[in-house]
Amino acid sequence: MKVVFALDSFKGSIAAEDAVHAVADGWRRVAPRLRAVSRPMADGGEGTLRAFLAAESEAAEHFVDVDGPRGPVHASWGELPGRVGVVELASSSGIELYAEALRPWDADTSGFGHVIRAALDHGMETLIAGIGSSASTDAGTGLLRALGARFVDGEGEPVPPGARGLRDVVTVDVSHLRPAPRGGVIVLSDVTNPLTGSEGAARVFGAQKGFTGDECRRVDEALGQFAPLLTGALSRARPEASGSGAAGGAGFALSGWGGQLRSGAHAVAELSGLREAIADAAFVITGEGAFDGQSAHGKVPGYVQSLARELGVPVGLIAGRISPGADTSGFTEVVSLTDIAGSGSAARLEPARWLRHAGGALARRACRALELSHGDMGPGRVRP
Repeated sequence: MKVVFALDSFKGSIAAEDAVHAVADGWRRVAPRLRAVSRPMADGGEGTLRAFLAAESEAAEHFVDVDGPRGPVHASWGELPGRVGVVELASSSGIELYAEALRPWDADTSGFGHVIRAALDHGMETLIAGIGSSASTDAGTGLLRALGARFVDGEGEPVPPGARGLRDVVTVDVSHLRPAPRGGVIVLSDVTNPLTGSEGAARVFGAQKGFTGDECRRVDEALGQFAPLLTGALSRARPEASGSGAAGGAGFALSGWGGQLRSGAHAVAELSGLREAIADAAFVITGEGAFDGQSAHGKVPGYVQSLARELGVPVGLIAGRISPGADTSGFTEVVSLTDIAGSGSAARLEPARWLRHAGGALARRACRALELSHGDMGPGRVRP
């Protein structure tokens, strides 16, 4: 039986490649006659760089020390053939780098900007920028500042970094902003939200970054006040455009710099040949750490599910936890690690163990659904 394993990372718990291997191992213990096809996925957030490095045999990884949310960060970027650089916001300015000490007003994207600068200094002529898993809501001012832009107040002084300084900006000076590479910038995101409003960066994602409800409203107002200033300096920056609100407005800034916003899951799937892998498969398994109302809109499980449905292949879901009310109707089988481990903390403590169990559970269910006999399953059937 050919089964495609196309899981995202379980954020802060296990990488996509390791998750894929664990689930495939669990399936194989129940149904040894398995032709496993591994397609570790990402959607622009954590794991995007690793997905590109894994998919391209001639890729090289370069390391650079930058200022992260809580001090120096040993970040990296990837070099693909043809002078294509892959940079990932999550590894330099991501929310996981904060651990338990969120400082939403001060968080910014400057570390990510320094990684971009390092790739350009190395001669990259095209950039692929994954911008998911951000910690900040700074409208991308940090990354633009790292590339030479200045944001000053009425006295001509630089404003504070992060969301804290947005209201004070009077002038956006891009006279020394480094130009985008001549091959262009492809911006990979897992969301399509605009910069401001009820579906904007602050009101939808501010709470998970540490803002209170009232603070989300205040930050949204600050973003709205700042937006026309950046658009006046970089005319391609459109606050209403789909994806401008990604990564706290980093999508807005990068589009102004010349970036083209694209679905991260779609780009990784194209690179890895996911469609071709699924086309003749008997079953597909996808998953992520937290499956919620956003998962169907640009994130890996929603993308894989829609592709499998188009190709007429049943697809199962494994998630660390499934939020109440989340729509799982498009999946033939669903497994929550929190349920089988007994708690979310237990699942996070030993993710590979519970992913193996989940893989075994899905194998038994899928084999029954596909009306395979016990003999077809082969020896070694076990309970998870």
